[in-house]
Amino acid sequence: MRMTLHENQGVPRSLLFMMALMAGISVANIYYCQPLLSLMASDLGITEFKAGMIAMITQCGYACGLFFVIPSGDMFDRRRIVSLSFLLLAAALLSMALSGSYMLVMAASFVTGMCSVMPQIFIPVAAQFSVPEKKNENVGKIVSGLLVGILASRVVSGLVGDWLGWRTMYAIASGVMMVCTLLILRFMPACDSNFSGSYLSLMKSIATIIRSYPRLRFCSARSAFAFGSFLALWSSLTFRIEREPFCAGSDVVGLLGLCGVAGALLASVIGRFISRVGVRRFNIIGALLFFAAWGTLFAFDGSYAAIIASILLLDIGMQCIQLSNQSVIFSLNPKASNRMNTVFMTSYFIGGTLGTFLSGLAWSIWAWNGVIIAGIALAACSLALTLLSHDK
Repeated sequence: MRMTLHENQGVPRSLLFMMALMAGISVANIYYCQPLLSLMASDLGITEFKAGMIAMITQCGYACGLFFVIPSGDMFDRRRIVSLSFLLLAAALLSMALSGSYMLVMAASFVTGMCSVMPQIFIPVAAQFSVPEKKNENVGKIVSGLLVGILASRVVSGLVGDWLGWRTMYAIASGVMMVCTLLILRFMPACDSNFSGSYLSLMKSIATIIRSYPRLRFCSARSAFAFGSFLALWSSLTFRIEREPFCAGSDVVGLLGLCGVAGALLASVIGRFISRVGVRRFNIIGALLFFAAWGTLFAFDGSYAAIIASILLLDIGMQCIQLSNQSVIFSLNPKASNRMNTVFMTSYFIGGTLGTFLSGLAWSIWAWNGVIIAGIALAACSLALTLLSHDK
C-alpha cells in the first residue's frame, strides 16, 4: 500500500533528497538552451534574433506553468501532476533533439518551460507536510537542489554542446526525464488534497487569496525587488566580461555561475535559522549583502576576485530573503500552499523581468556603472519595504 503524506506529520529523508535532486534536474531544462543558441541558429538556419526567441518562449512557458499548473497541486494528486509533467517534458525535449523545424522547436520550448515548474510543486510539499520544526530547513533543501540545477545547467549544456552538439544535449535530457518519471511513479507518495471544487473555482480563489493576505502581497513584492537586483548582474555580466581587461567569452560566464553553487548549498542551513534569527533580520542581512556585493563590483572593477566575491554575496543574500519570505507565506494558509506559492513565484518572475530590463537599459546608457546603480536601487527598494514592515 502506497504511503500518504499528512500535514505536519513529516516527510521521509529519502523523499526530500529525491525532490531536491529532481528540482535541480527539471529546472535545468529551461537553461540548457542559453549557451547553445548560436549552435542552434547555425543548425536551423535562423538569425540570432530568432534563436534568442527560443530562450524567451521557454521563459513564457515557465510563466504559464507557474500560473496555470502550480495551483492544481492543491486540488489534484501531486504525484500524478509531476509524473505527467515529466513525461510531457521528456517528449518535448526529444522533439527538440530530432526536429529540423524552427516552429516545432519553439513549440517544444514552450512545453519545456511549462513543464519545468515542478520544483514549485515540491517546495509546498516540504512546507505543508514536514513537522513544524523542520519546515524551513526542508524547504531550504529543495531550494538548494533547485539553485544548483540552475547554476550547473549552463556549464553542462555548454560542454556537451561543444563536444557532441546541441541535439545530443536535448536527447540526453529527454532520457534523464524519462528516468525521473519512473522514479516519481515508484517512490513519490500520495498527498492529502487541499481543495474540492472545479479548476475554474480553484483559479478564482487565487484572487481571493491575494486580497485576503496582505502579508503575502508584501513578502512577494519584497522578494521580487531582491530577485530583480540579483538578475541585474547576470543579465549584463556577459557584456562586461567581453570588454577590457577580461576580453573573455560566454564560457567564462558559465564557469563563474558555478561560484554560486556555494551560496546555493547554504540554503538548507539558512532555512534552519529563520525561526531563531527572525524574518525581518534575515531580510535586512540579505539586503546588506546585496549592497556589499554591488559596492565590491564598483570599488574593484576589472577584478575576477571581485566578481566571484560579489556572486557569492548575492547568492547568500538572495537565499536569506527568499527563504525567510517563503516561510511567512507558507505559514499563512498551509491548505493553499500551492496557490500561495503561485502568487509568490509569479511576483518573483515579474521582479526578475524588471531587473533584467533595467539592467539592459542601464548598460545601454551608462555601461557597467549604470548596471551597478540599477542593482543597488532594486536592493534599496527591498530593504525599504523591510524597514517599513512590522515583521519580527
